[in-house]
Amino acid sequence: QVQLVESGGGLVQAGGSLRLSCAASGRTFSPYGMGWFRQAPGKEREFVAAMNWRGSSTYYSDSVKGRFTISRDNAMNTVYLQMNSLKPEDTAVYYCAARFRWSGRFNYQSRDDYDYWGQGTQVTVSS
Repeated sequence: QVQLVESGGGLVQAGGSLRLSCAASGRTFSPYGMGWFRQAPGKEREFVAAMNWRGSSTYYSDSVKGRFTISRDNAMNTVYLQMNSLKPEDTAVYYCAARFRWSGRFNYQSRDDYDYWGQGTQVTVSS
């Protein structure tokens, strides 16, 4: 089993920044990919960013491209989401997710392609 624990959420004014962390523990941590999703009240969980754990490929939704950056620390088994120029519409619970399947195509935008999820951390952006 793998446990993912997010931290770093909070209340910030529009235009501000936050950095979310997702620390992994449990089995030997060698995922294929990691992702960040978010869910606002009354809306479906949506893709935010993803990366391959051993490569350099990163992916972003159009709504956060240029403002958010996903990164990792392999030694610490931690993935980060640096969020700059935050907007009120970024308000949501943010979840990190890990994919351990190495076979098949990785549709990084699909919730079904991830095997483990964290409990989420609230991000609130005030106007």
